[in-house]
Amino acid sequence: MDHWDSILSRLLSLHPLKIDLSLGRIERLLKDMGSPQERLPPVIHVAGTNGKGSTIAFMRAILEAAGKGVHVYTSPHLVRFHERIRLAHEGGGRLVGDVELAAALTDCEKLNKGLPITFFEITTAAAFKIFSEHKADFLLLEVGLGGRIDATNVIAHPAATTITPVSFDHPEYLGFTVEKIAYEKAGILKAGAPAVFSTQQEDALAVLEREALRIGAPYWVAGQDYTGREENGRLIYEDTDGLLDLPLPRLPGRHQYNNAAAAIATLRRLNLDLPVEAFEKGMTQAQWPARLQHLTKGEVVDLAPEGADIWLDGGHNEDGGRVLGQAMADFEDKVPRPLILICGTLASKDTAAFLRAFAGLAQEVLAVPVEAEQALARTPREVSAAAAEVGIPAAACESVESALRYLAVREWRVPPRILIAGSLFLAGAVLKLNGTPPE
Repeated sequence: MDHWDSILSRLLSLHPLKIDLSLGRIERLLKDMGSPQERLPPVIHVAGTNGKGSTIAFMRAILEAAGKGVHVYTSPHLVRFHERIRLAHEGGGRLVGDVELAAALTDCEKLNKGLPITFFEITTAAAFKIFSEHKADFLLLEVGLGGRIDATNVIAHPAATTITPVSFDHPEYLGFTVEKIAYEKAGILKAGAPAVFSTQQEDALAVLEREALRIGAPYWVAGQDYTGREENGRLIYEDTDGLLDLPLPRLPGRHQYNNAAAAIATLRRLNLDLPVEAFEKGMTQAQWPARLQHLTKGEVVDLAPEGADIWLDGGHNEDGGRVLGQAMADFEDKVPRPLILICGTLASKDTAAFLRAFAGLAQEVLAVPVEAEQALARTPREVSAAAAEVGIPAAACESVESALRYLAVREWRVPPRILIAGSLFLAGAVLKLNGTPPE
């Protein structure tokens, strides 16, 4: 049997485009596979621009704390493809193994017979096959891009759907207005399946509500049907079923209150009668790499100035910049430090819009390449120019390592706070460099 990585390399060549949104190709392949998507555990389908992964992380932690077995499908991966497929297993699940991944990919490749199909479509089909062969109580399924014609949207009868905040990202595929993007996200809504809408812009919410009413999906809206707020160092969640007084989420940043609340609201809609202890443990045990991840040991820490406070995030769009800027401002209020932003972005992203939230907050931007996607990335000089455009001093560096060494030789009255952000591909490279890949 071919090794999984050689199979993945071949699958990349089956379609001339990396992204070509459609359902026809995966529906054809799944039919030839015997429709594994119809033999899955109850599916909670999650779409949105930002916060999908964190919301899923809270759901997983809560369900596992209640003794439930949980499969999880997310993308993209940070270091290894296996991160996309997590299987229910005692002790918090496990990533798919080499042998079973290679077997599923081989089956899909053979059944596809060389026909055009995107990498995401064929690997999603492989994931459905793997999930269908392992028992679980739930599958938490993250949309790859959009929703309406995303490869994951072959699930006809989800147990519930969740739509996290909708904002601008991938407009070339989803549309150039928030309303059009919201319409694409709303494509995962299904008749009779309860839907939860996290905090939304007014225009996006209007579209989501219209589509839910049109297809007959009962829905619950953040700020109207449920709330999650910080109060005296606790997360207070409230809906028509009552109030939960919980620990603050382990995942840092005020935006995580909204993600945690959406996760709780979704699970409460399923009438699972989960114990309060499960919600409490879910808040304190949720993990989601490269989302305001605090790096405290490893090669990156060793290269940085002694005593530096180092954070890693995959945020890359305007809304991601806004929540990261808010988090850095909160950190500054509690423990003041000079903020340095090490940033690399893809050319498809509005880098200036992402960086604008750090104006007046970051002392400097050190621009670096995104080497894993170099052909699609902005050069450090372009990122520097975007930083200058929003009024932040900037310098171009050859790599994250050189940026850290540059900071390490400077004299600091107070060790800096360093945020590495701008791309999930950059975040994955940093975790690999640091020797701390997701498990």
